[in-house]
Amino acid sequence: MTAQEPPQEPSQEPPQEPPQEPQRGARATRQQRQRLIVDHVLARGDASVAELTELTGVSLMTVHRDITELADRGILRKYHGGVSAQPSTVFESSSDFRLHAHADAKGALARAALDFLSPGMSLMLDDSTTALALARLLPRVGPMTVVTNYRLITEELRAAEDIRLILVGGEYSRTHDSWIGLSALEMIRSFSADLTVVSTSAMTADMTYHQEQEIVAIKRAMREAGSVSALLMDHSKVGRSALHRLDPVSAFDHVVLTPPVDEEVLAQLRQLTDVRIAD
Repeated sequence: MTAQEPPQEPSQEPPQEPPQEPQRGARATRQQRQRLIVDHVLARGDASVAELTELTGVSLMTVHRDITELADRGILRKYHGGVSAQPSTVFESSSDFRLHAHADAKGALARAALDFLSPGMSLMLDDSTTALALARLLPRVGPMTVVTNYRLITEELRAAEDIRLILVGGEYSRTHDSWIGLSALEMIRSFSADLTVVSTSAMTADMTYHQEQEIVAIKRAMREAGSVSALLMDHSKVGRSALHRLDPVSAFDHVVLTPPVDEEVLAQLRQLTDVRIAD
């Protein structure tokens, strides 16, 4: 008769907690606290240091450090006794700000863009946070060469053994967290990639736009360097314009959008190029 082993308790994995919104008070992390400050100032246009101290529940000195860092990153503007939102063009250009905007939509666009990829391709990615969402999925595709000017994409892929990573150099932009300028343009123009994936600030039924001339030049050169080009846009950018024209919609081989999109605009877009809706 064999001895019976004592019954084993079923292993229990700790429950997964949902992502938390920025907390108020001292328990908030520095990143959460700064997001809370940015959201508050963006909603109201400006705020006093005393108001932000009460909002976050931390010391006056800590709030001063936070707003100094946010101002140095080009997200907020300091003035005596308070802080204000930068013009919308600066907000829209800031990599830090874009990282927190429409994250679910960018994930859907990235998954849809996998349809354009196959192992062994060369891929050029711009400095959009939508392209960053796609970069996070690339290790599952297989061997690939990736060319980018975005620091966060290089950080994401530098340890991926199947990814040959080529960094576009040039003048470093702290606002965009990427390399731009004439040197970057010359390097981009030296490539011929199988596919270029870009995003931009705004588009209408026939034209794409960006608020900064230097970024327009970089994105346009990237599109031209790809044998095939794909434009990924979340719905918040459709039906808008910005200061500088980038490229006609017809210049892109594929356009991927997230819903909802106005049916009339969608019909006009589909007369110009292949348009897909990301689930």
